[in-house]
Amino acid sequence: MATLNTYLNFNGNTEEAFNFYKSVFGGDFAVLQRFKDSPGCEGMAVGDQEKIMHVALPIGGNVLMGTDITDPMPASTFGTGISLSVDAGSEEEANTLFNNLSAGGKVTMALEKMFWGALFGMATDKFGIQWMVNYDYNKK
Repeated sequence: MATLNTYLNFNGNTEEAFNFYKSVFGGDFAVLQRFKDSPGCEGMAVGDQEKIMHVALPIGGNVLMGTDITDPMPASTFGTGISLSVDAGSEEEANTLFNNLSAGGKVTMALEKMFWGALFGMATDKFGIQWMVNYDYNKK
């Protein structure tokens, strides 16, 4: 079956955001490319050349990827249309992930035991990305 990965667009702070995600999830970047190192980008504004063209952080069997928006692309906007859902392998991991992802952001639903047999919570991180953290007690 196909693999579904997430690709995030940021307005110039992709590197900061992905260093944050790396601190939360661990691991190393599989790819980190700047526009200045890519063919065809020589004519870009100097400030844009330093921005991230592509970054990839493997997490479990998936990859979280991202880029910086540059001119003439429209700025990225954040809203309530999408949340990234993380399935933790343990209650301890769920607590750690939730606390780290919500640091400097906003908890929208505290991480608590739910009637459907899971530990679940929702937060928006300090970069405006919405996260759902889940640990299914029935999956042990």
